[in-house]
Amino acid sequence: MPTTTATIKGQVTIPATMRKKLNIRKGTRISVEEQNGKIIMEPLPDDMLKAGRGILKTKGKALKRLLADRKFESGK
Repeated sequence: MPTTTATIKGQVTIPATMRKKLNIRKGTRISVEEQNGKIIMEPLPDDMLKAGRGILKTKGKALKRLLADRKFESGK
């Protein structure tokens, strides 16, 4: 298991093997969170919209409900 050391500013270097495996390069955004006393770091996709596409999979139902609601509201 690779190890790293934190600098005085709290910065750490991600080992090169992990950077290559996870496609982390200069400018890659990384989310950082704490879970049960552990630091979890996760690289974020370059294009958040593209990565989130299809996450809800409503097959147009949400849009139809929204349009119906708007039509109902305009009729008041």
